[in-house]
Amino acid sequence: MIPFIGREDIVKLLTIDDCIAAVERAFRDGGEAASLGLGHFHVKAAIAGGRIAVKVNGNFPENPAKHGLPTIQGVIVLADADKGTPLAILDSIEITALRTAAATAVAAKYLARQDAKSVTIAGCGIQGHAQLAAIRRVRAIERVFAVDVDHDKAAALGEVRSLDDAARESDIIVTCTTSTAPILRDGHLHPGLFIAAVGADNPRKSEIDPAALARTNVVVDVLEQAATMGDLHHAIDAGVMTRQDVFGSLADVIRGRRRTTEDEIFVFDSTGTALQDVAVASLAYDRCRTSSQLVS
Repeated sequence: MIPFIGREDIVKLLTIDDCIAAVERAFRDGGEAASLGLGHFHVKAAIAGGRIAVKVNGNFPENPAKHGLPTIQGVIVLADADKGTPLAILDSIEITALRTAAATAVAAKYLARQDAKSVTIAGCGIQGHAQLAAIRRVRAIERVFAVDVDHDKAAALGEVRSLDDAARESDIIVTCTTSTAPILRDGHLHPGLFIAAVGADNPRKSEIDPAALARTNVVVDVLEQAATMGDLHHAIDAGVMTRQDVFGSLADVIRGRRRTTEDEIFVFDSTGTALQDVAVASLAYDRCRTSSQLVS
């Protein structure tokens, strides 16, 4: 029987440290979006470590308010890449949150200033909490500023601030919103800042003003994808950046391309890649096979 590894299982099987290491390995060794009504479905696939993961995710931003459901729902099918044998079907909610946050942590590990102590989280849902937990594994964060249209959600995560005030005091900023218009602008930038732009996972979403992005060193997870659906895509469309202006990929950074001065500003344009999914889904599957504490 093919096991279904549910969300409760994922929580028992994985820690953010596991995921950070797995995603880093996947990038070192190393999707399409379809519109439907008020949401999108994303299909991503990748092969790593002898396994293939195919993820089908629905992204429906109005779900929490309208239906009491998560914004992102879906499944991951994990299979043996050599024989084609299905290994498991996994709930994608927790894996998507963990692998996305893990990629941010990997980028911050190499690109955020070593003395970074303050972070702003813009967008305080499930992903915002996961992002904060991951960043805390790679930097000694002392102050957390939270920005969200929902005051209660922000208050549950950190000190509630306006984005203007929070950005001014932050060494790291994470944007994980559903915004279709830029929220970070030129005036929010300051020397040494590291930004993880997580929310723009389809061509309509946008979190960083193109002119501001052009002032930074942009690191992408996957160049082709970021150029068609990330914040980079809006800067290219605006004519203020080209693909050749990109500092490098996350894989390039892991392999040695780093911050050279304390004043450089870096943006990680995180659009989400199936490499992350196969890394974390494989980890969950391996833990599932050796654990006796899982729900059936």
